[in-house]
Amino acid sequence: MLNLVYVHGFLSSPLSHKAQLTKKWFAQHHPDIHYLCPELSAYPSASYETLHALLSELDANNTFLIGSSLGGFWATHFVEHGLAAKAVLVNPAVNPHKRFVEFIGAPLSSYYGDTQYMLTEQDLCDLETYAIPHCRDMSRYWLLAQTGDATLDYRHGVEHYRGAKQTIEEGGNHSFEGFVHFFPEILKFFMDHK
Repeated sequence: MLNLVYVHGFLSSPLSHKAQLTKKWFAQHHPDIHYLCPELSAYPSASYETLHALLSELDANNTFLIGSSLGGFWATHFVEHGLAAKAVLVNPAVNPHKRFVEFIGAPLSSYYGDTQYMLTEQDLCDLETYAIPHCRDMSRYWLLAQTGDATLDYRHGVEHYRGAKQTIEEGGNHSFEGFVHFFPEILKFFMDHK
C-alpha cells in the first residue's frame, strides 16, 4: 500500500486548506492510498519526534511526502534520512532557523486552535540540527513554488533544490493557488519511483 503523508507548515494543522484538499482528492480518486497528516507542534523537537515515530512505522519505499512551508523542510529531512522515498515541496522553508529569529520570545498561536507557543534560542538550534545543507539525490524532490509568496522567498527553494524537478509559477501566494490541479501529476511523480 502506498502511504501519503501530508506535512503541514508552521502554526498550521491537518485542518489547513491544502491538507483538506489533499485528503479529499485522494479519498475520492485513490481510496487505496493510505493518507496521513499528523498534527505538529510549533516546537521543532516535538515535531521531529511526532514525524519520526510515524514514519518509522511505515515502509519507506512506499511512503511519499507532501510538505508545505516548514513541512517541506521536514519532508526533506526525512527523505534524506531514508524514512520516505520522495517528496513534493510546496513553497518550502529553507534554513528556517535563520528565518525564525524574529519569533524568539514572541507569543505565537496556532492558526487552527488555541495552542500557544513561544520559541527560544534552543528551538532555533534544534531546527539547524535538522537542516539538510545538500540533498544527495535531487530526483527524489519536486519543488512547487509561486513567485508571489510573501512569506518565504521562492528563490531560496529554487537554489536549494537546484537539479530537482521544479515548477515555478508567476504570481500566486504562500498558500499556492491552484494546488488541487497538481494532484494527478504529483501521484505520477510518486509512482514513477516504482
